[in-house]
Amino acid sequence: MTSPSPKEPSLQSDAQALEAAADQAIAACGGDAREAVKALLIANEFLEREMEERVSRGYIRGVKHGRFNTYSG
Repeated sequence: MTSPSPKEPSLQSDAQALEAAADQAIAACGGDAREAVKALLIANEFLEREMEERVSRGYIRGVKHGRFNTYSG
């Protein structure tokens, strides 16, 4: 029998934390998963706008013109 790698417990605890966060978001929306997704999308949009305000305009220009490989969703 092989011993688990040091990463496995961390991945499991990360997965458990993610599950707990998802459950918490759904519970905050009265058990409606669709409403939870909408609320998280709104929160993400807010954070993206806040980040754009804090990041240099030169960096933003680079992102918008494809100079950086970024995830565009």
